[in-house]
Amino acid sequence: MSSIDEPITVLTKEEAWDFLRERTMGRLAVSVAGHPDIFPINYYADENSFVFRTAPGSKLLEVTINASVAFEVDSYSTTEAWSVVVKGEAAILEKQADIYAAEALPLRSWVPTLKPVFVRVTPSEINGRHFDLGPEPEPDFV
Repeated sequence: MSSIDEPITVLTKEEAWDFLRERTMGRLAVSVAGHPDIFPINYYADENSFVFRTAPGSKLLEVTINASVAFEVDSYSTTEAWSVVVKGEAAILEKQADIYAAEALPLRSWVPTLKPVFVRVTPSEINGRHFDLGPEPEPDFV
């Protein structure tokens, strides 16, 4: 993807969506009354949004108060790294047909707790980067 001359590559929108669909875990960032919060979540991404499960608590309360969210998924190896950031709106699924459709997704809680609420995030923005890892080069001014 990248090269030594250009160690950072901006992903196309399609590449960013592919990366998002290939993963299942990321971090949801919210902000209420000027106080940011971040939660690890597992999710399922489809063609143009993603869904996660939750239970009553701070995460659900915060997306109810302020539906604007950010979400980040990343990955790395010894030679390269990737990051995809989504900004969008979270909506609790309330229509029974939407809930049935979400229940049919391959999305299960990773911990042995009930998570009966489904939340769909519809992106307004998606950006991704690929990084070739390596040592910092010597500065030109030496």
